[in-house]
Amino acid sequence: MDFIKRTWAEIDLDALDYNIKSIKSKMEPEHKVMGIVKADAYGHGDGFVARKLQAGGFDWFGVSNIEEGMSLRNEGITKPILVLGYTPASCVEILCQQSITNAIVGIEHARSLQEAAAAANVVVEGHIKLDTGMTRVGFQTDDADFDQSLKDIIEVSKMPNVKITGIFTHHAVADSYTGDNPDFTRMQFARFDKMVTALQDAGVHVGLRHCANSATTIAYPERHIDMCRSGIITYGMLPSSECEGMIDLKPLMTVKSTIGLVKHVPAGSQLSYGRTYTAETDRRIATIPIGYADGYNRALSNKAKMIVHGKYAPVVGRVCMDQLMIDVTDIPEAKMGDEVIVVGTDGDKHFTFDDMAAILGTINYELPCVLTKRVPRVYKENGEIVGIVDHVLHQYR
Repeated sequence: MDFIKRTWAEIDLDALDYNIKSIKSKMEPEHKVMGIVKADAYGHGDGFVARKLQAGGFDWFGVSNIEEGMSLRNEGITKPILVLGYTPASCVEILCQQSITNAIVGIEHARSLQEAAAAANVVVEGHIKLDTGMTRVGFQTDDADFDQSLKDIIEVSKMPNVKITGIFTHHAVADSYTGDNPDFTRMQFARFDKMVTALQDAGVHVGLRHCANSATTIAYPERHIDMCRSGIITYGMLPSSECEGMIDLKPLMTVKSTIGLVKHVPAGSQLSYGRTYTAETDRRIATIPIGYADGYNRALSNKAKMIVHGKYAPVVGRVCMDQLMIDVTDIPEAKMGDEVIVVGTDGDKHFTFDDMAAILGTINYELPCVLTKRVPRVYKENGEIVGIVDHVLHQYR
């Protein structure tokens, strides 16, 4: 297979296989695992990733919204799918037709689902979402709201057109082991257990219990319960630097580009919009066809670096919409058409999403997610291209 080599992202499916084995080695055989493939598999492409996870023995898939769930079905995913967030009651027929489970995020949501499902003469399946401290969505479990939430969930369990098949929560700081964060995480554990026990004592069948996100999966094995949710670790990245050494992973994505032009610029030359970079001496400057329209953040201007022929080349001047410049003065062999590693590793040189996140003051999760559809995803196994997704050319091979 061939593709236009402007700027692209290579997805290493062998690395995904490696991560699957590493993740499952952290779990007991009886524990199920849910692959979190929301946001187009964190920007990696949900079709190829989810099919590999399904073949690798993952039991469930987690998505952000019903459209993502429908996309997985179109990609040949047959395993159960859970929408982790709110789904409008108007979607109950689609949920049932597509065999997609939705999160039940509150009593008003449950009542609207019951009304819509009854009108459509269907039974919609849902996992009860508990808010144990994230304060986002879910039935509240703090002391002040516990009794009312218990009463509300019991009401849901008696709805004829809503079937509870699971219960879950999400941890806010399970990736941090400093200060009072571990205490907060343990408080979330306790709130979850208290509600589950109270529901079971009331005769409610809660179904699958799951609270382990990526950080909990690798740091708190006692909290795997019935199922773990594998998110960022699936893609070979850690939830935080505090998780270093807890699991062996390989990054899936390498972002590459090419040199479009190399020019000599004399000392005193000013580069790009705003003239924010001035060459102190004569320099060789290469133009790279990647910019913020591809998801390369403008705040990386004059701060990031790329790798050319195994050597670092700093980004100089402001990042433009479609192009940027790097200094290749110390790489005399650099020429037009040469490959550039934007994010990735070459020998002992690396510039990762973690490195980029440190510059931007954000987290590694964000950066592959914002890589735009203009950047083709190129899938490789055993060093060979096995698939290409190019949304601009509408090519899905």
